[in-house]
Amino acid sequence: MLIDFFFELHHGKVPVSIREFLDLLAALKQRTVYADMDQFYYLSRTVLVKDEKHFDKFDRAFKKYFDGLEVMDDLFESMIPDEWLRKEIEKTLSKEEFERLQQMGDLEKLMEEFKKRLEEQKKRHQGGNKMIGTGGTSPFGAYGQNPAGFRMAGQGRNGKAVKVWEKRQYRNLDDSVELGVRNIKMALRRLRKFTREGMPDQLDIDDTITSTARNAGFLDIKMVPERRNGVKVLLFFDVGGSMDPYVRTCEELFSACRGEFKHMEYYYFHNFLYEGVWKDNNRRWTERTDTWDILHKYSSDYRVIFVGDATMSPYEISSVGGSVEHWNEESGETWMRRLTDHFEKVIWLNPEPENTWEFTTSVTWARKLVEEKMFPLTLKGLEESMRYLAK
Repeated sequence: MLIDFFFELHHGKVPVSIREFLDLLAALKQRTVYADMDQFYYLSRTVLVKDEKHFDKFDRAFKKYFDGLEVMDDLFESMIPDEWLRKEIEKTLSKEEFERLQQMGDLEKLMEEFKKRLEEQKKRHQGGNKMIGTGGTSPFGAYGQNPAGFRMAGQGRNGKAVKVWEKRQYRNLDDSVELGVRNIKMALRRLRKFTREGMPDQLDIDDTITSTARNAGFLDIKMVPERRNGVKVLLFFDVGGSMDPYVRTCEELFSACRGEFKHMEYYYFHNFLYEGVWKDNNRRWTERTDTWDILHKYSSDYRVIFVGDATMSPYEISSVGGSVEHWNEESGETWMRRLTDHFEKVIWLNPEPENTWEFTTSVTWARKLVEEKMFPLTLKGLEESMRYLAK
C-alpha cells in the first residue's frame, strides 16, 4: 500500500527512508487519520519529512501522485471499505441534510450524476440548481448552499462537502524563507570544531570503565573538560542607510551567533571597511577600534564574516576620500585586501536577492575582494557559507 507514493517522493528528491515509510503505515494501521485527505497530508508530511526546507518538494510529489487519481476510487478501494466510508459520511450529516442526499441517491449515484452533468455542460453557470457552477444550490460547484455535494473550488461554507475537487496549493517553504533565530542556529551548526578546554568537570565514562578494569575492579574515576565548539568567529555588521530594512535579520543572526560560538567578537562599520570600526553605535565617533589593532589582535584562524548589502558608490571602495562620512586616507579596497591577506577565511553575507547583485557595481567589486565568497543571507546561503568556513 502506498508503495508508488514512496517511489514518487524519492523521484521528487525528498530524503525519505524505508523506516519512516513503515512508521507512516503503522500510523495508518492505528487509524491516526481516517478518510480525510487533508489529515493524511499533514500526517505523512510530519512522519516523512524531517527538515522544513524539503516541504515544497514533498508538496510537489504529493500533488503529482494524488492529483493523478481523478475520482480517488482506487485509493479508497485499497484503503477503506465502501461501507465504512458511507457510514463516516452519514455521521457528519444532520437529519435534513441526510434526507437531501437521499433524494440524490448514495455516494455512487452522486458520482454518476456528476460525470453526466460534466459531459452535458458547455458553459459557465452561476446561481443555478443543476449544472456545475457557483453560488447556487446544485450539488456540484463552489460557494453554493447545497450542504452535501462536490466542492470544485474556493473555501467551503458548510464544511459538509462529500468530495473536494479543488486544486491543492501549499505555501512553499524553501531556502529563501524568513530566517528566524532557530533556523539560523541550525545552519550555523555546520561550522563546528569541537575541543575540550578548561577544568576537567565532566565524567569520562569510557575512560573510567577502562581505567577501573585495568585497576582490578577498583573504581578509578576519570574527568575531562567540557566539549565546546572551538571555532573562532569575527563578525562585521554594516549599519545605517540601505541596511535599515535588514535590522531584524541582522539581530536574529547576531543572537544566533552569540549562542552558537563561544569565541566570537563583533564590530560595526558603515558601507565598507576603513581604518576604524566600533562596538557601540551611540559612541562610534568617540570609541573606535583601529583596523590595524584587529589585524594584530586576532589570529589568522578566526573565521571572518561581513554582513551587509555592499550597495554604495563605487568610489567608497576604490578611492581615497571616498567614504561618505569622513576622509579616509586609504581606500576601502586597500583595507579589505589587508584583512583578506591576514585571515584564512573571509566571507560576505548579503541580504539583497542574489539575482540583483550583478546590476550593482559596488556589489561586484566587494565580491571580488572576498574572492567570490559572497553568499545570500538565506538558509541555503548560510549553510553553504558555513560549509566553506568549516573546511
